Amino acid sequence: MVQLSKLVIIFVITNQITMEKIQVWDKTFVPFIKNEEIVAAIDRVAEQINRDFKDSDDIPIILCILNGSLLFTSELMQRLNFPCELSCIRISSYAGTKSTGESKVLMGLTMDLSDKRVIVVEDIVDTGKTIIDLSKLLQAAGAKEVKIATLLLKPDVYKGPVKLDYVAMEIPNRFIVGFGLDYDQLGRNYKDIYVLES
Repeated sequence: MVQLSKLVIIFVITNQITMEKIQVWDKTFVPFIKNEEIVAAIDRVAEQINRDFKDSDDIPIILCILNGSLLFTSELMQRLNFPCELSCIRISSYAGTKSTGESKVLMGLTMDLSDKRVIVVEDIVDTGKTIIDLSKLLQAAGAKEVKIATLLLKPDVYKGPVKLDYVAMEIPNRFIVGFGLDYDQLGRNYKDIYVLES
């Protein structure tokens, strides 16, 4: 009887782990970061930004990098306690599971950034190509100050010159989906983050 109970428990636990795997296109992903951890990390970043901008004389612009940082931007903005504007830009640098090494602007700046303070909100920084190119673009657009907030950072990969002011979480160099991040445009809608199965 005891042996049967152990067997049932093992089966249930194994079955739950199997059920948590997700299939996106031809790839299998396994659980990596729970939504509760993501939310706690966003809380910490919001506290830092609120401290830095609480006495700001001007209204900063939150610049959401579409499509990946949409969920992060939404959660972050709900926690900011100072007046701010929202703008978006769409930049792509991935094909499948690999970085192309090039940043392609698919939708340009939608507002004038001259003499404005800008908080860039990015989903993930790995090679940093997007952030480096975007920083140059924002300087050329006349931004007075640029701060970078990223949900995720791969410190083993990023060696770029652009300072990352707010980093919610550091992760190893693995391919992930969920909470806005995708594999060929699918997988963004999961509230947790999943990693490509080894």
